[in-house]
Amino acid sequence: MKLFQPRYRDGDRLALSSGHILRLSVNKRARRLSIRIDARTREAVVVAPSASTLAQGVDFARSKTDWIADKLDGSVEIRPFAPGMTVGLLGRIIRLEAVAGVGAARLVDLPGGPVLRAGGEAEAYSRRIENWFRKQARLFLVERTDHYLEKLGQPPVRVSIVDTRSRWGSCSPHNRSIRYSWRVVMAPEKVADYLVAHEVAHLIRADHSPEYWAVVEGLIGDHRPMRQWLKHHGAELHANGA
Repeated sequence: MKLFQPRYRDGDRLALSSGHILRLSVNKRARRLSIRIDARTREAVVVAPSASTLAQGVDFARSKTDWIADKLDGSVEIRPFAPGMTVGLLGRIIRLEAVAGVGAARLVDLPGGPVLRAGGEAEAYSRRIENWFRKQARLFLVERTDHYLEKLGQPPVRVSIVDTRSRWGSCSPHNRSIRYSWRVVMAPEKVADYLVAHEVAHLIRADHSPEYWAVVEGLIGDHRPMRQWLKHHGAELHANGA
């Protein structure tokens, strides 16, 4: 047992022996210490239920240095939105194009497929593309939220579109609010729809008990393929436009 434990704070960053960065995060909803890989920032993240357990989390991460290095070295490369890139939108493949003198992004249906055109260069261009995807995310996610609320006989909720790195969505039944990551609209439509059903179902059950999953299944049927898709392809969506 160590006599003097270092004092760590939420948000601290440490260098591991492999040269990779470890970020510390406190999440009071977490039930135990865990490590996740943030492909967008190419960091490992220790998630602890309290600040007092961060030191234990650091020790745990250091014992997993080789595993962290393997995951980070094999993580998806960050891809800022750029002309010529193709991006998914609810199952459609959209090609990005730069057009001089054009401001906000605009979708054009061409014989060769849909093209999303925007002006600007580098970060300005990428930001305009992201803003367009955020708008599409709000339109789709709000509409599907209302659909599932009606199916469950639930009153309206407040919907927020965010850019979370660790969770695709979250639901707070006590204040009737749901948060979604805009990036889910780059997934197939059934996957994005599953996310909505997943979060709306938390208004009925706030846990992940068998009773909760029965609510999800009652809304969309077999949810396992969609969960697996996010597990295997989620890092790619987080890498896009970052």
